[in-house]
Amino acid sequence: MKTLKNILIVSCMLLSCSCKKFLEEKPTNFLTPGADLSSAKVARAFANAGYQNLTGLLNGQSGSYGGNTWNLMEFMTGKANSDLGQTGFVSFQTLTYSNTSFYFDTWWQQMYLGIGATNLAIQKIPTINAAGLSDADKANMVAEVRTLRALYYFYLVRMYGAVVKVTEPAKDLNLNLPRTPAKQIYDEIIIPDLLAAEKSTLPWKDATGKVTMAAVKSLLADVYLTYAGAAINGGAANYAESAKRSLDVIQNGGYTLFPNYTDMIVPGNKNTTEFILQVQYSAAVPVTNPLTPLTIPNFSGVSKYSDEYGSVWPTDQFIASFPAGDKRAAEKQFFYTSYVSAKTGQTITFKNHYIYKWFDVNAVTNTTKSDLNYTIYRLADVMLMYAEASNRAEGSPNANAIQYVNQIRARATLAPIGALSQDAFEKEVWLQRYFELCFENKMWFDMVRTRKIHNDITGNWDNFVGHKTVFNTTYAEKQLLFPLPKQETDVNPKLLPNNPGF
Repeated sequence: MKTLKNILIVSCMLLSCSCKKFLEEKPTNFLTPGADLSSAKVARAFANAGYQNLTGLLNGQSGSYGGNTWNLMEFMTGKANSDLGQTGFVSFQTLTYSNTSFYFDTWWQQMYLGIGATNLAIQKIPTINAAGLSDADKANMVAEVRTLRALYYFYLVRMYGAVVKVTEPAKDLNLNLPRTPAKQIYDEIIIPDLLAAEKSTLPWKDATGKVTMAAVKSLLADVYLTYAGAAINGGAANYAESAKRSLDVIQNGGYTLFPNYTDMIVPGNKNTTEFILQVQYSAAVPVTNPLTPLTIPNFSGVSKYSDEYGSVWPTDQFIASFPAGDKRAAEKQFFYTSYVSAKTGQTITFKNHYIYKWFDVNAVTNTTKSDLNYTIYRLADVMLMYAEASNRAEGSPNANAIQYVNQIRARATLAPIGALSQDAFEKEVWLQRYFELCFENKMWFDMVRTRKIHNDITGNWDNFVGHKTVFNTTYAEKQLLFPLPKQETDVNPKLLPNNPGF
């Protein structure tokens, strides 16, 4: 298989190319096949390699002007529009996408390249004996990369269902492997990796962005919550396991909600306060966060970027679904409708709402190099996971669950909720996830695991299958999983048959 063969290339590159300090581009040393792998720096280099493909969550899409892997999960919700036909948006708007459409191949490739790097690190780090490198240090590095491997696989199983199981570095190019059911991937890789990482002595926080104990438990809470719901239907006990981990993060992690939403787009706040796990970007290196230009209105002229893509913006119906007075929908909170041009000094009013969550003011007005990170987990997400999971596990919302939902509502300047039934509270939590985490690649996965979609017109919760979007297209069973990319099934027939409908 094309991508799995690349895993072997990754393995070879790590043994023959530069080591990198965490988050830096400049090579600091070189490894050859005959090199002495007995340095603490080498161990750190293997661990760092596991992070490299996290940037695959925001990779540009070859052949698509303004296309990005991030676009896929937003286009699929039916809550987003685009200024660009070149993004492939129309095929997702009309649900006519196929196994050759944009994004499916890029997601698959990047996740498996990440898996290849983590597999190599898991194998090599324990074998390195070096001065100043303790067994605890090695165990923590392995915990980092096992968490990353679990994350890569977590994306894969939610997107594609049954996927290829690879847990060791490739020994040859005979990589035509069959698919393994999603439940088996959870049971044999994702959950065991995270439970092992949970036994480490990783710190709760890390200012440089490395995996922490809070990240391990946040991911595990998400995994158990997803495993309990569709399509695994793992049982009620998994809700309790999810609640246990999320509560641990909330009570022991030392994280707090930012006072203001705009605090989240201040580069100086990266890896602090509310942020638990982020993809690291820096304006000082060639690879900067691409979401700032990606979400600026197309050719609006408000920035110093040569390309303003307008790739993704919220539908009017989604904006209108926010409750009256919700601060998140106010101007220059999560969205914006006008801005003073960095080129002319004139205020430009847009025809639509655009996303302000990735608006790096310095990049827009000065450098054209965004210094913002991309968030995978933040405290508000974990608080809402706890509220949902504990409500399911206990049969009704407890005091902590209500408190956490009200903290999120309070920041949005909404009145607190009172006593609610289990069902009413769950729907309140789902709705807060929609509003709070919108355009953070969370909504689509929530739709799939709950099999419910909020109807922005009626205010009802529709069944996933049969829900009609504002674009007058209707979700069917085939939308629950993405197609495996044709370029992968062409070189590995063992991946077939493809997912239903493809």
